[in-house]
Amino acid sequence: MLTRVRWCVAYPLSLRMDETYMFVGGQWKYPYRAVDRDGAKVDFLLTAKRDLAAARRFLEHAIGRHGLPDKIAIDKSGTNTAAIKSVVAAIGMPIELRQVKYLNNPVEQDQRAVKRIIRPMPGFRFFRCAHILLAGIETMHRIKKGYLDCPGGKVACAAGHFYSLAA
Repeated sequence: MLTRVRWCVAYPLSLRMDETYMFVGGQWKYPYRAVDRDGAKVDFLLTAKRDLAAARRFLEHAIGRHGLPDKIAIDKSGTNTAAIKSVVAAIGMPIELRQVKYLNNPVEQDQRAVKRIIRPMPGFRFFRCAHILLAGIETMHRIKKGYLDCPGGKVACAAGHFYSLAA
């Protein structure tokens, strides 16, 4: 059961949520992602299916980590709409759902940057390997955009920041 979580940011959270597709082990898999109004990545999840259960699991994970948003912008995806409505019914708190094509552009651009890195790779053979590699790519992408704080203070380069997080 979901409950309202304390906010991690000083302003009301507004999410933009979308999913895309990638080829893993001869099958299509679906990375979901959400960004906030500033374009900072809130969460991502690689799933084997593109259905209501996957969309709801992603949304519950994002809400559990970052709090309940006031607004969620999505494309015309029926599964995302159903997932948001089922979470709203479970929580009992209102979330404004916005299905406007152009509000989702920041999340589309975020996906494009990750796909640009993945495209020259020979491909993923196993789902677990794809998940691990995507987590590293997403972490490096957040470091480059400046959305992660370094635990040991200021580090000059992105690779040094990554190594300090791994240590």
